[in-house]
Amino acid sequence: MVFCDPRWQNYRFPPRELETMKAIKIIIGSIVGLLVIVVVVGLFLPDTAHVERSVVIKAPVSDVYQMLNGFKRFNEWSPWHAKDPDTEYTFSGPEQGVGARMTWASENRNVGSGSQEIIATQENQRIEVQLDFGAEGDAVSYYQMQPAGDGTRVTWGFDTDFKGNIIGRYFGLMFDGMLGPDYENGLARLQALLEQ
Repeated sequence: MVFCDPRWQNYRFPPRELETMKAIKIIIGSIVGLLVIVVVVGLFLPDTAHVERSVVIKAPVSDVYQMLNGFKRFNEWSPWHAKDPDTEYTFSGPEQGVGARMTWASENRNVGSGSQEIIATQENQRIEVQLDFGAEGDAVSYYQMQPAGDGTRVTWGFDTDFKGNIIGRYFGLMFDGMLGPDYENGLARLQALLEQ
């Protein structure tokens, strides 16, 4: 080996090379330190995300429930259909209730591809929907309905679990700001549709 050769035992790197090596060590140390901080902080972030928006619609609870208990009219008020009218949709299962299913495929990254299926209902009270975004994960969405004076308070919610994914936990910090405006837009469109 070269370094076992006695001629190399007293070798000293020139000052310029020492400075370069020191700078490289500092850069590598900083990157490793930053990664450790990101991972450690990520471990303490919430492992779930929750988004919820509500609106009062001047329509009977039964009318709201019928509109939300299937996907055939979803695109009439969906905030994502407005973002990409060219999205391809497929409907399967019963027209309404548990098992009603819709899949979508869009090249618009704000719409993406996935599926949603009604998994539970309580007549005129609540509808739960399983969302599947493929490699991007899954979530549960729900519609909660309550009488409110001469109308109905509709709450549209979204819950997801990042299953320990640290990047997902950081992403979860932005969910409300990203998804909330879409939910507000969708509820406003639903309100306009049901109040006409």
